[in-house]
Amino acid sequence: MREEIKWKERKDRYIEPNGKYIKEARKLLRKEDLTQASEKLWGACAEMVKAVAANRNLELGTHASLWEFVSKLDKEHPTWNLLESFSYAGNLHVNFYEGMLTKDYVKRGIDITEDFVSKLKQLV
Repeated sequence: MREEIKWKERKDRYIEPNGKYIKEARKLLRKEDLTQASEKLWGACAEMVKAVAANRNLELGTHASLWEFVSKLDKEHPTWNLLESFSYAGNLHVNFYEGMLTKDYVKRGIDITEDFVSKLKQLV
C-alpha cells in the first residue's frame, strides 16, 4: 500500500506543473524569450512522460529513458503521433542551449505540447 502511495504522489508531482509551464511559455513567447519558452514546453512534455511512467510504477531518470518510453507509448497508441510530437519537444529543448529556432516554431510548439500533454493525461 505504501509503495502505491509513493507512485501516486510521484505521478501527481509530475502532472502538477504542466499547465503552469505552458502558461509561462506563452508569457515568455510574448516577451520573445524563445529559449526560456522552449525549455518550459520541453519540461511540460518530459514531466508528462514521467507521470505516465510513474503511473506504471516506473521511474525515468535519463533523456534516453524518456525517449525509450515514448517509443513504447507510440507503439501502444500509433494514431497519436507521440514520437513526432516528442521529437518536436526535443528540438525545443535543444533550442534552450542553441537559440536557433524562430518565434513561429516555438509558437507552434505550444499547440504541439498541449496536444501531447492532453493525450498522455488520458494514460494517468
